[in-house]
Amino acid sequence: MKIVIVGPGAMGCLLAAYLAKSKEEIWLFDKNKERAEHIDKEGISVEGISGAWRAKVNATTQASDIKDADLVIICVKSYHTKQAVNTIKPLLAENTTVLSIQNGIGNIEIISEGAGSERVIAGSTNMGATLLGYGSVRHAGKGETVIGRLDGKITVEMRRIREIFNRVGLETKISRDIKGLLWSKLIINVGINALTAITRLNNGRLVELVSTRTILKEAVNEAVRVAKKKRIKLIYDDPLAKVEAVCEATAQNTSSMLQDVLRKKSTEIDFINGVIVRQAEDLGMPATVNSVLVNLVKAIESSYDLKVEK
Repeated sequence: MKIVIVGPGAMGCLLAAYLAKSKEEIWLFDKNKERAEHIDKEGISVEGISGAWRAKVNATTQASDIKDADLVIICVKSYHTKQAVNTIKPLLAENTTVLSIQNGIGNIEIISEGAGSERVIAGSTNMGATLLGYGSVRHAGKGETVIGRLDGKITVEMRRIREIFNRVGLETKISRDIKGLLWSKLIINVGINALTAITRLNNGRLVELVSTRTILKEAVNEAVRVAKKKRIKLIYDDPLAKVEAVCEATAQNTSSMLQDVLRKKSTEIDFINGVIVRQAEDLGMPATVNSVLVNLVKAIESSYDLKVEK
């Protein structure tokens, strides 16, 4: 199987390194020529909970180097999804499958519009990774990956993906209700990401401090009310307890949104807390706390290049 990972960020590099163990043909597709050349030459180095190791993968900025792919895995930030879909079109053959492993809600719809819904699979992973540099990643947390189609069908391609992922140590399952799982993951991110980006605290601190724990609770409760109104079945009986448990289990983790802020990069706030705000507005419901979190994160983004007046 020819597998192409689009986006050599933390998760893209970690997945590529693991999948290189499969002996399948693995490619990283990048928009940055310097980075692609570095990874193609040096491979991907991994450190952290899975040990210290290096994997050899192919990397390029040219679709003509890869040609037809069997599986394309989208790992770019949500605000780059539309651009990524346009870029991968030369890789799509008749039977190419496109798998999204991204944060937030809305990516599947964007990919389906550009690549065709019949070939698109949604995915969610609980693995944690931190990018250290070009082709260098810290494996920060283990966890299962779940894949599924929005229509609930289970296909031969999905079973093949599950088999390859499990073979290399990426615990993977198939779900008939991936929408419920994506929303459940969204609610975890709603409670954690924006708050960490604003306060610059690691995940665990959010539940240790009364002030942040209170805001986390309100943001999560707003998101849960929206999900219930939309009749989305969440996979956790007590979503708030799950978010707090994730904070404790990943206490030392630096969230992806905080990593973006520390690097002065755009965040995925519109695809996380912003989803709750927009959906609540459509339903005629309040989402005051999430609206404040969205605006605060956007204010931080807008202030990256501002100088403090003395």
